[in-house]
Amino acid sequence: METDKGLSPLAYESSDGEDYPPYVPDSSGMAEFSLKAVVLGILLAVVLGAANAYLGLRVGMTVSASIPAAVVSMGILRGILGRGTILENNIVQTVGSAGESVAAGVIFTIPALYLLDMAPRTVMVTLLAGIGGILGLLMMIPLRRALVVKEHGKLPYPEGTACAEVLVAGDSGGGSARLLFASMGVGGLYRALQKGLGLFPESVEYAIRGFPGSMIGADVLPSLLGVGFIVGVRIASVMLLGSIVSWLCLMPLIKFFGSGNTAAIFPSGIPIAEMGPWDLWDGYIRYIGAGAVVFGGLCGFIESIPTIAGSLRRVISNFSARSVGIQVRTQQDLPGAVVIIGSLLMALAILFILPIESTAVRIIASAAVVLFSFFFVTVASRIVGLVGSSNSPVSGMTIATLLLTAVIVRLAGIGGSSGMTASIAAGAIVCIALATAGDISQDLKTGFLVGATPRYQQVAEMVGVLATALFIGFLLSMLNTTYGYGTQELPAPQATLMSMVVRGIFDGNLPWHLLLMGAALGLGIRLIGLPVLAFGVGLYLPIHLNAAIFLGGMVRYIVDRRHPKGSPGHRRVMERGMLAGSGLVAGGALVALLVAVLTYFRLDGAIRIGGPLSGSSPFGLLMFLALAAYLMATVLRRSGGGDH
Repeated sequence: METDKGLSPLAYESSDGEDYPPYVPDSSGMAEFSLKAVVLGILLAVVLGAANAYLGLRVGMTVSASIPAAVVSMGILRGILGRGTILENNIVQTVGSAGESVAAGVIFTIPALYLLDMAPRTVMVTLLAGIGGILGLLMMIPLRRALVVKEHGKLPYPEGTACAEVLVAGDSGGGSARLLFASMGVGGLYRALQKGLGLFPESVEYAIRGFPGSMIGADVLPSLLGVGFIVGVRIASVMLLGSIVSWLCLMPLIKFFGSGNTAAIFPSGIPIAEMGPWDLWDGYIRYIGAGAVVFGGLCGFIESIPTIAGSLRRVISNFSARSVGIQVRTQQDLPGAVVIIGSLLMALAILFILPIESTAVRIIASAAVVLFSFFFVTVASRIVGLVGSSNSPVSGMTIATLLLTAVIVRLAGIGGSSGMTASIAAGAIVCIALATAGDISQDLKTGFLVGATPRYQQVAEMVGVLATALFIGFLLSMLNTTYGYGTQELPAPQATLMSMVVRGIFDGNLPWHLLLMGAALGLGIRLIGLPVLAFGVGLYLPIHLNAAIFLGGMVRYIVDRRHPKGSPGHRRVMERGMLAGSGLVAGGALVALLVAVLTYFRLDGAIRIGGPLSGSSPFGLLMFLALAAYLMATVLRRSGGGDH
């Protein structure tokens, strides 16, 4: 038994990373970049990438895949195959987590082309995903030593450090994999009974009598419950606040003051007197919410400017003082020639892939994409070290890129569908690049702590990027054909926002008054000290999503009250909670994707049996509360023994 063996105390102290003793020594010849690790990582990249793509299109956020991938790897390599080292498990999570990062960058941007009736070919999506992912990886490699090693202890890297702790705990034995798989099974079974067999409803909603234009409801889905637990009650509450403002304040106000008009009021084409709650949301609230989201994203970007400047200064100073000579195993990056040549090849690929006829404009736009990518990769790589991947202002940086690129293209005299397609393609490359850079930055921190070889991790990330790029185009096409983007099933909030921004620049027909109203609401939220982006997303998304997320947040709140931070058992409970929540997210999303595949091939009717309770809102709500009770019981079970 090696239960006392763990990360060095220096893993949490502010010190020069050159003096840090990794869990696996530099001199170790332990197996690392093996065939079984790469193959398992590819499978997880595809599975977790697909699950996060669906989740992101549904609720506008993704869940970090590093820890689930690490736990699954330990369960399979050590639990089933009976062999597998901690470094192989680290390679698996590096490959697997790349799927989530590429999927996030893709679904935040490329569905905008579908929303603008400019559906891209599958091969185009593959190229954009591959180029953006590889570019982000290559541009982050020169930053590794400056951010991961030189600023060890100053940049906490929350997810990267947590993943290292999970890997080390698994190396000493544990039941984390069983918990994750069990939660995936429960979430998957729940979703199969609900969406596959149709035994109870996916959504419950109630119109409030005497309060026209309003509605309350909840999408009773396991993935939303898991997301709520992961983000916590504060973020979940702010998101629900946004929905309360829109569904219980703004929509009734619009209905009250506009019900006397017999003509439609822009941007909706339906008279307000004839509009129900969903019509009001689609015709007006989405634009107000979009304004709040843009304002929140830009606030996050502006607040990051000191970090950007400091990061660039530190990177330059570390480059000037960088030592030369033979590096130990744990400090070996991919050769500089690979980084430079690879980056140049990606730049050339961007030059040829952007759909702009004018060669001069294409060169300018391509150069802008490369510059924006390098700039924001530096930002993203450092920000995730400070606040974690979940709080990185990806939307704000992407919107800034989209605006600047669209202005360049528009000033060059290129308009219409060509200009919009080129702008979104450029924004997609940058978004995917910075999402991938943030992921590999966290993964390299995990590797630094456990004693991995950086160049093996960098190759592993590349493998994960390419594996995800090969299937993500088909997945986007299938989901669009099956459900459509911008619908209740797949609102695709970020992509909808991107399409609005681009259309407004090129067509000039955006309802700016509604967008400015949303920005004003965001400003008010900012002034009282609440997170604007969470409020904006809540304002934009239906109340049904945010009410379900709030229930997950309340489960987390109850657990936190039972085991406050710093108390015996808190760390153990939080680990169980994150794994159980991630399991519900993954299991529910994967079964939903399986049903989408059956629907795409018109086979869903063969398994859907329905029943007398298939449309019963009370029964659907009861099932969801039972699932919440399961989550709470699972998290609190066997938690009295402390953190060990």
